[in-house]
Amino acid sequence: MPSFKLDDKEIPFEAGDTIIRAAHRVGVDVPHYCWHPGLSVAANCRMCLVEVMPPPGRPAMMLDVLAWDELHQTYVPQKKPKLQPACQQAAADGMVVKSQTSEHAVKARSAVQELLLLNHPVDCPICDQAGECRLQDYWLEHQASKKRMKDEPVHKPKGVVFGPTIVYDAERCIMCTRCVRVSAELAKDPVLSMRERGNLNEITVAPGRQLDHDYTLMTEYVCPVGALTSSDFRFKARVWFLRSARSVCTGCATGCNSFTDFDPRNQKVYRYRPRENAAVNKYWMCDEGMLDYQRIHQDRVLEARVQGEGVSDSVALAKAAELLQSAAPQKTAILLSAQHSNEDNVALLDLAKALGALQLFYTGKAPGKGDDILMSEDKNPNTAGVLALTGGKAKPFADLVSAIKEGKVGALIALGSAIGNPNEASALKDVKSFVALASHDGPIAGSAAVVLPTSSWAEADGTFVNRLGLWQESDRAITPQGASRPAYRWVQELAKTLSLVLPWKKVAELRAASNKGTEPSAVATPSVAPPTGAQ
Repeated sequence: MPSFKLDDKEIPFEAGDTIIRAAHRVGVDVPHYCWHPGLSVAANCRMCLVEVMPPPGRPAMMLDVLAWDELHQTYVPQKKPKLQPACQQAAADGMVVKSQTSEHAVKARSAVQELLLLNHPVDCPICDQAGECRLQDYWLEHQASKKRMKDEPVHKPKGVVFGPTIVYDAERCIMCTRCVRVSAELAKDPVLSMRERGNLNEITVAPGRQLDHDYTLMTEYVCPVGALTSSDFRFKARVWFLRSARSVCTGCATGCNSFTDFDPRNQKVYRYRPRENAAVNKYWMCDEGMLDYQRIHQDRVLEARVQGEGVSDSVALAKAAELLQSAAPQKTAILLSAQHSNEDNVALLDLAKALGALQLFYTGKAPGKGDDILMSEDKNPNTAGVLALTGGKAKPFADLVSAIKEGKVGALIALGSAIGNPNEASALKDVKSFVALASHDGPIAGSAAVVLPTSSWAEADGTFVNRLGLWQESDRAITPQGASRPAYRWVQELAKTLSLVLPWKKVAELRAASNKGTEPSAVATPSVAPPTGAQ
């Protein structure tokens, strides 16, 4: 593979790579604001300037400049090499590039950083980007000097509502145009543009429009400073208090790789962020997925119930066992969930085998909006997993409704909370021996004689199979809320109460069984949550 030297380090590159892309791929940082690996090159921030050494025997391209002579208190003419933006300069085999080792590049970055901060408000204490702001990081790394300009900074509009999800502060904006390119290139909706020139520049929304496409939160995510803020996250948490778990978005069948950011002090999830995976979602997530974290804390079932009344776990388990023991195996139905992990579904399948129940069905959320970017019409993260685990034998919820009406179901064990068609939920009330393992209130929990509170996807490790058939792990972020516990734990306890033996005792054994017949996805990178949200 061809390579070039960057600060005396060999950097391999692929055809078409620029200097910064090749360096980024091997984890070498070239400072930048406007460049993003998933967007076109703008080359307007000039923070990534590097010195490209000329080939032997060829003179360097030099520029005439004026430098301040402190001794004589005057400007004197000097020459310096023409620096190149690393985001735009194509890599070539044998090229020698200086970044941190170039006196001229280091000085240029310091000047760029100072220019960007001339009119920037020093409102870090109230800025949501504080703690993950590149202006803060790069000031320490590449400037670390006091502000020299004493004039009143240029003032611009603040708190401008761009749309339902985004608020804009023009004074903080450094005009990197990442948000403009996200709208035009990712969302295919060029609703953002730049107006005025020089220090009067600001981002604006097209006349008569709002920033309201399905990827608006990506404009905030790629913003390297605090110019764009999310209405949902704004003023709610400080990032240095948050921790991150590697997770999979459960908003649809795409299974975007994500980070779940939570505060360990109150065990509350505050946001999702995309996690890079070239095989699934690259660098992005849709708004629907980014905001899906809200369900973790909404409408939760947090205690065991019998006939709608809160009871202890032991009482609920005893009542569930009583109902199931009185039912004939051939009339016992199992309702799996495309919202739940492989582990939860396999545990329930094993209980079904132990009970001799042969009627298998599955449920999940109703289809919704899809696109040709990331959003899937299937709003369930594990439909493919449920069908693979049952060999395609599990039938949709509508078939369960028919079986109930025909008197074929005397007992039902249901996993999950969602039903595609709420109009069909009334049939569940006809099942007297109905045990539900539910994480959220809804038609399933509302119809069951016994409800066992299950953990959400954020409260348990789990695996999901996306629409491409890729097996992906999602790590637990927070501890189970209330009296909830992972569904497979309830199944294990229920089996003990029924004096049944399941083919697994440990979670590792259950996971091994749940992953049979599926293939692991490409490893998502980075493997550890980065400390900043701006990529």
